[in-house]
Amino acid sequence: MSSTVDVAEVSLTRPPLTADEIDVAAQRISDIIEPTPLQYSPRLSASTGAQVYLKREDLTAVRSYKLRGAYNLMVQLTDAERAAGVVAASAGNHAQGVAFACQAMGVRGRIYVPTTTPKQKRDRIRVHGGEFVELIAVGETYDAAAAAAADDVARTGATMVPPFDDPRTAAGQGTIAAEFLEQLGTAPDLVVVPVGGGGCLAGIGTYLRERAPGAGLLGVEPAGAASMTAALVASGPVTLPEIDPFVDGAAVRRIGDLPYQAAASFGGRVVSHASLPLLTTTESPTGTASFRMMQVDEGAICTAMLDLYQNEGIIAEPAGALATAALAEIDIDPGSTVVALVSGGNNDVSRYGEIIERSLVHRGLKHYFLVDFPQEPGALRRFLDDVLGPDDDITMFEYVKRNNRETGAALVGIELGATDDLASLLHRIEESPIQAERLEPGSPAYRYLT
Repeated sequence: MSSTVDVAEVSLTRPPLTADEIDVAAQRISDIIEPTPLQYSPRLSASTGAQVYLKREDLTAVRSYKLRGAYNLMVQLTDAERAAGVVAASAGNHAQGVAFACQAMGVRGRIYVPTTTPKQKRDRIRVHGGEFVELIAVGETYDAAAAAAADDVARTGATMVPPFDDPRTAAGQGTIAAEFLEQLGTAPDLVVVPVGGGGCLAGIGTYLRERAPGAGLLGVEPAGAASMTAALVASGPVTLPEIDPFVDGAAVRRIGDLPYQAAASFGGRVVSHASLPLLTTTESPTGTASFRMMQVDEGAICTAMLDLYQNEGIIAEPAGALATAALAEIDIDPGSTVVALVSGGNNDVSRYGEIIERSLVHRGLKHYFLVDFPQEPGALRRFLDDVLGPDDDITMFEYVKRNNRETGAALVGIELGATDDLASLLHRIEESPIQAERLEPGSPAYRYLT
């Protein structure tokens, strides 16, 4: 495992939220939100050498933790604010929380989501909101939906319900920490939290700093949308020029101001890998165990999703598997107690084809080649006989174009029986008279053709 590489020291500021506010929020939402299970994971405990517990936020009424923040905010609105109606922007999970709260409280709402929001999430928003909610799809990212929602508020005077950049929302998310500390009966050594807009990290981190200062905190972002990491490196929120929207629940171009301020107040480091044990309470500049941020590749997230489904029977969406994906990439002190947040389970079954594909590529089992086949009888048969190994399989074959009358370029996807089989496959391709070019994942040609 790679050693820790510090990218930036995080500056210290006064936290924008308190544990007392989170305790009040826990009481406020207790009449509508039941505590979610804290489930011991034998598989992850065996693979890490730690005692790993999963906080099952995928088992809330809306299958994510977002109901906590949405309800905590909306229940505090004045009569005038409720009468004006509410507006929210979301990639899907916060929208479900707002929709649920709208119907429970009899408040009218308009919810903006990106056009890329999976159908499963859109359908559930309509179910939870019923007649009280209008769903509007606009733009390809959360940020585009957020801009449309802000314009709505400016035009109509409706009340905004922010998904992460509001102390009431973050306090609601922080109730997760109050729950698992009570369920565990002691402070864990490490808490792993997925990070999108940062409200959940702000709430949980704030509560731990005051109620369990010995607990280490690890925030995990998708590599294609690392907005908190960018903010901590730049000492302030920045807008990412582009993001990968695949981890839709955590694909945010710009981290919230409040979550950034909270993270900065924790002290700690941005790292390439999180090597544990973390800083001791005497080593940390805040007098607490350390806070660190790391990124996880989208393919690793897909692998974690499949592992959760096949082993624990947990249906996790991409953002919901961020924390468990990180466990495969960090060194944890044997015997440590770890809490990993399964933040959401709103995954559209139609996405599993892409999930399996990304996982295979990440694990080194799926590779793509541009192959120039001579347009003559037996060319494909020779390729199969001379190049493929006994456990290799062609999973895709598609002619791209015909360069001339003699040859034709084909996109060929090959799935290996084992990762170590790649070297022998490349050797056989080199020895073959048929010309083949391997497409590197992430390259422009790879993205365009696959």
